Amino acid sequence: MHRDRGTVRRVPTGLILGVVLVAAAFALRAVSPAFAGWGVPDRVQDTITLALSVIIESAPFVFLGILLSTVVQVWLPHGFITRFLPRQPVLRRACISLLGMFFPVCECGNVPLARGFMVGGFTVPESITFLLAAPILNPITIITTHQAFGWGDGILITRIVAGFVIANVIGWLFSRHPDPDSLLTRTFSASCARPDAPVSNGGHDGGLHEGHTHPHGSRPGRIERSVDLFTGETAVIMPALFIGSLIAALVQVFVPRSVLLALGSNPVWSVLAMIALAFIVAVCSNVDAFFVLSFGSTFMPGGIAAFLTFGAMIDVKMLALMRTTFTTRTLVQITALVALMSAAAGLLVNYVA
Repeated sequence: MHRDRGTVRRVPTGLILGVVLVAAAFALRAVSPAFAGWGVPDRVQDTITLALSVIIESAPFVFLGILLSTVVQVWLPHGFITRFLPRQPVLRRACISLLGMFFPVCECGNVPLARGFMVGGFTVPESITFLLAAPILNPITIITTHQAFGWGDGILITRIVAGFVIANVIGWLFSRHPDPDSLLTRTFSASCARPDAPVSNGGHDGGLHEGHTHPHGSRPGRIERSVDLFTGETAVIMPALFIGSLIAALVQVFVPRSVLLALGSNPVWSVLAMIALAFIVAVCSNVDAFFVLSFGSTFMPGGIAAFLTFGAMIDVKMLALMRTTFTTRTLVQITALVALMSAAAGLLVNYVA
């Protein structure tokens, strides 16, 4: 049912709880030095610090992604981007995987952007292709990776080529699915199809969205629709970011890195260990090259390449964000495929090196 203009907007409980927990964490970190005798355990402090660092690092990109998603859905004509893409499916997905060049947002911000693309005309497999490729195939990620590793050991080339290939292979595999819309959560599918959805005219290629009218012959203005969409997406995405950041911090604190580091010199185990590390640490794709640079003397080049490829597409924080849009079964399939192909790329680099 369309909401009347006089109706008070309700802020979701999950978002309120997330903000309160983050504020409490900041307060705890601020006052703990003043109460040395009453200090919280080191592991708790480490968990809070790591979780806050992930949130602080990711939040600007998330908000940028939500803002871009709002622009795509409200301010651009329906199907504006899709009209410039090839009609041939393989070429179309190849072009979509390069859109990250024009939307230099890290993987966190790409989730709301991909949601906007789906509402704006992309099919589900096309959105998955964009979601996986964009964190790697954008200028910021390419520049920072070059600054960290240059052209040595083929790490940069492997990351770019593997990111493009993996995204397009997975997009092609899901395009063979008999019912791509079933890959989405019921909540997101319903939000796309609801009568007061903020996208006008036309339909989604996958059948998610249909044209609609507003009662009483009225239609909210673009600014009001933008505000509604921005707040709605924020309420969905931010709680997932809080949860994902907390999980990433807990895993980092309670899983000893010494176990991973001990595996660094083995051509096979170095790749698998770095994939596991990428999943755990959940570093933003725009800066992960500088993070993993410190492991360059311990791990073989293939392990580094696997870290940079897998971690930009899938990590524990990213899965929490993607769960707002895709079913658990879909995420398991995507994770397994990305892991296998990232491992293959890393093993190939180690073999050549």
